[in-house]
Amino acid sequence: MKNSGPLSGVKVVEFGGIGPGPFAGMLFADMGADVIVIERKSSSSSADQAASSAAMFLNRGKRSIALNMKSAEGVQLALRLVDSADVLIEGFRPGVMERLGVGPDVCLARNPKLIFGRMTGWGQTGPLAQAAGHDPNYIGISGALWYGGRPGHAPTAPLTSVGDIGGGAMVLCWGVLCALMQARESGVGQVVDAAITDGSAYTSSLLLLMRNTGQLAENLGQGWADGAAPWNETYQCADGGFITICALEPKFYQELLQRLDLTEHRAFRSQWDTSAWGEGKGILSSLFNTQSRDHWCELLEGTDACFSPILSFEEAERHPHNIARGTYIRVNDVLQPSIAPKMSNYQAVVGAPPLVGQDGGAILTELGLGAGAIDSLRNQGVI
Repeated sequence: MKNSGPLSGVKVVEFGGIGPGPFAGMLFADMGADVIVIERKSSSSSADQAASSAAMFLNRGKRSIALNMKSAEGVQLALRLVDSADVLIEGFRPGVMERLGVGPDVCLARNPKLIFGRMTGWGQTGPLAQAAGHDPNYIGISGALWYGGRPGHAPTAPLTSVGDIGGGAMVLCWGVLCALMQARESGVGQVVDAAITDGSAYTSSLLLLMRNTGQLAENLGQGWADGAAPWNETYQCADGGFITICALEPKFYQELLQRLDLTEHRAFRSQWDTSAWGEGKGILSSLFNTQSRDHWCELLEGTDACFSPILSFEEAERHPHNIARGTYIRVNDVLQPSIAPKMSNYQAVVGAPPLVGQDGGAILTELGLGAGAIDSLRNQGVI
């Protein structure tokens, strides 16, 4: 039974895909929406499906129906689902939904209040709209990747975090929720064109602000935030582990120096003496490399030195702070993040994702189809 939540009563139809679209659907399902994902029919065994389903936790909390969208009957069933939906989410290249016969013009004509959420890398328009691409490409042209570089090192960022999720799914959900509120007042739906290029630029607002105020230069490695300052850096430890510090405020900077016994060292007497930053970075690099990561955690973690170890997902699951907050959970022994943010009046129970098509019969029954009609569709290969 579906958990009651902040989005209880909201019906979302998601056209199955990869990347940010399914993540956006998961966000809606995690908050109590009824998310029906339309998936392709699978020819794999039930055992293979179960293993795949367990790993693909982005479908948790959703219901699954498998439709043959190459058949007229499959398209009509999809449209009937859309008729009663509040939101549609799709993540195909521009024009694919139109060619399938379920584009925004068709859907909004049938359901004028519908919010038609479109998730792409480049957007529905523009000279790159039809080009292939992935997360690094989108955040490359938006400017979001630039400050992931350091002098002598190419710009990099954790794959999918900045683009697919931050600039993609999260911005899509923000737009869909805003449009949903507007539709409830006006009775008029709309298309939400969420491009990762646009979204990653939008979520880079603080970086751009820092650049506009002179805290970041166009050339990498000139400012405190992009690799020049010794007190805002990642360092390797004697055991090969990594730690990170960002003691920006003066009192936090002093805390760091006191705990490292560097208060009187000339390279650290003036936090903003950029001429001493190079020497300071060398000193800290050598110092942190003399002891293990655990040693530095014991000395600095939980203090105002603005410190943390850099953990793998497996290590993060076991960290006391993450355990205390329930940051990670396991469902059928599959590691996955718990629902965020924490809400005082909603505590969801995260279950296993559905097998492909497992809810098809129940979903079609809700549409008014009888057992005979459902069996006929199954025999025809439509579902």
